[in-house]
Amino acid sequence: MVPTSIDTLTAQLLQMRGQGRVLLAVVGPPGAGKSTLSEGLETALNTAAPGCAAVFPMDGYHYDDAILQMWGLRPRKGAPNTFDVDGFAHMLQRLRQNASDIAVPVFDRELEISRNGARIIPQTVELLIVEGNYLLLDQPGWRDLSALFDVTVSLRVSEAELRRRLFNRWRGFGIAESAIPDKVDANDMPNGLTVLRHSLPADYVITQADTPEFQTTL
Repeated sequence: MVPTSIDTLTAQLLQMRGQGRVLLAVVGPPGAGKSTLSEGLETALNTAAPGCAAVFPMDGYHYDDAILQMWGLRPRKGAPNTFDVDGFAHMLQRLRQNASDIAVPVFDRELEISRNGARIIPQTVELLIVEGNYLLLDQPGWRDLSALFDVTVSLRVSEAELRRRLFNRWRGFGIAESAIPDKVDANDMPNGLTVLRHSLPADYVITQADTPEFQTTL
């Protein structure tokens, strides 16, 4: 992994335009700042070349709560086995082929469900920023995704900093302080440590010092 900055990454991506659609994976644990970084990259790229970039989060491939309840996995929502990785991989292949405008699912955080066909990725998008926790996870099903990306970026934060950010995220959602430790320790931190300890190497790494603090929309 090569250290890089957000500005350098933006410049490198702009140089890749004109080569067909480029898929960039932005990987990191929950609370590391993936969405903030991805949205910042999208804004910077589209400022330089309007309409060239879009963000595609993997969160639209959460299994529905009814399925997770049936499988006994609802308390672990957000863990690798609570996503439809095969469906996500199929969509990435379609997005790489870029044969037409493509409808993609969007995870609605207020409703806690994925809405199918809720957004269009236009065929004119050249730089597609795919963001998610497990895009480089070295586990069956997930590890095959790495071949679908042209560039990969890992956000790295210390375990202590990650825990601090996760606590702040739940505070931003208005969760009672007494309820936050269970949410963080029972699910968020185990998921985060899975990403930090079991991901394949990325092409580039953005370290804690360069990682933007997440917003409550993450």
